Amino acid sequence: MFELLFAAVLTANQIVLDNEYVRVTRDVAPCASASAPDCGQRVVVALDEIELVSGDLRRRLIRGDIAVFAPGESYEAPVAGGFFEVAIKSRHPPVLSPAEIIPADKNAMRYDSDTFFVFEERLAPGDTRPRHSHSQRVVLQLNAARLEQWLDGQAPIFVETIPDRPTFSPPVIHIVKNVGDTPLRGIVIEFKPESTASK
Repeated sequence: MFELLFAAVLTANQIVLDNEYVRVTRDVAPCASASAPDCGQRVVVALDEIELVSGDLRRRLIRGDIAVFAPGESYEAPVAGGFFEVAIKSRHPPVLSPAEIIPADKNAMRYDSDTFFVFEERLAPGDTRPRHSHSQRVVLQLNAARLEQWLDGQAPIFVETIPDRPTFSPPVIHIVKNVGDTPLRGIVIEFKPESTASK
């Protein structure tokens, strides 16, 4: 009953992505309280300059900065500035991963836990990221970029990234080239493969 009321309180504009694995909200933090239902670990991603308060700690974040909170931790929702709250659901299904795990280079690791990691995705214009893989993940692009991608066993495709629109991406093995004029920049919250997450 509480979960239905909880969902009803949030407007359609505030929930920007919701599936069995994550709930992503824009400019609200329904999982800020450690006692909120079905809220496991949470990642706050700043879209503007925000202030994030947790206990006696105050942090100023700028666009692209992140803060990660464990299930038992509470925080106060920022009162000004744009942000995403990515709540990893505590009872999500098993993570789907590609058959081959190949680390991606040229990115910047921001956070690493037993079950997921967060990195800043970077790729300069004209640069190519060699063949690599991803498990299921939330992708939050911070700027517009034009990419060419070669997925294993498929024809090349072109992708235009859209800033500030979260997506939940399936497992993939691919090569990526930035064929546009602007650097690729995004925050990616990627689940670890089940076989390695438990180690």
